[in-house]
Amino acid sequence: MLQHLKKLLKKHLPPEKFQAWRQLYVKIAARYQGGGLKRLAQLHGTDKIFGHDYIEVYENHFQKFRKLPVNFLEIGVGGYDDPEAGGQSLRMWKDYFRNGMIHAIDIYDKSPHQESRIKIFQGSQADTGFLEKLHQDCGDFDLIIDDGSHLNEHITASFEILFPKLRNGGIYAIEDIQTAYWPSYGGQYQPGKDGTAMSYFRALVDGLNHAEFLLPDYKPTYNDLNIRSLHFYHNMVVIHKGANTLPSNLVRNGILQPH
Repeated sequence: MLQHLKKLLKKHLPPEKFQAWRQLYVKIAARYQGGGLKRLAQLHGTDKIFGHDYIEVYENHFQKFRKLPVNFLEIGVGGYDDPEAGGQSLRMWKDYFRNGMIHAIDIYDKSPHQESRIKIFQGSQADTGFLEKLHQDCGDFDLIIDDGSHLNEHITASFEILFPKLRNGGIYAIEDIQTAYWPSYGGQYQPGKDGTAMSYFRALVDGLNHAEFLLPDYKPTYNDLNIRSLHFYHNMVVIHKGANTLPSNLVRNGILQPH
């Protein structure tokens, strides 16, 4: 019944009036039915809850940011090449982070989804020039979600460009990393093979313990020094950024001390 009403109103109301009605409905429903992320995901109809099980993960990692003026970026708006389709998760994040600014990028034109506190840029997630300009316009980010093309080379390219533009204490999440096992997305049939997005992030785990390497000539990388933790879930990776400079209690200059 509700979906039929939404389709009817979208068909007959001007876009700005339909957006106003939708926001009012979500605001009232969230107030009387609970405004947690799970309920907001249901109200907005995002596939982060319908088809995936990412919402509980996000609730656990993002809750402390909820009332802060976060600078948020999501790669991918959804709806493929249809300008009117997609945008559900952006509106969910806008309602969840009530003091935040929601930015998004997509390879297709998704400007119809722009509204107060939602700004969308068109371009490729693997285009260094585009992402550098995005950063100039938006500043450093607190939270970044990659829900873009899911091509393995795009996932790693975006991370290498954008992770340095994430503030300390921020979080970078990658969705749908199951494509690491799908050759049509640049993945590998055989688990554990190099050259996939999953192998890329799995290799970063060693860097958490770079101070313990018995390698006198080893120079810690940017990621070694700036990743505090990595969390792996079904089809999902979450990276927390922060200084990882604690020295070893037993290794000095790559040499294990007597103990």
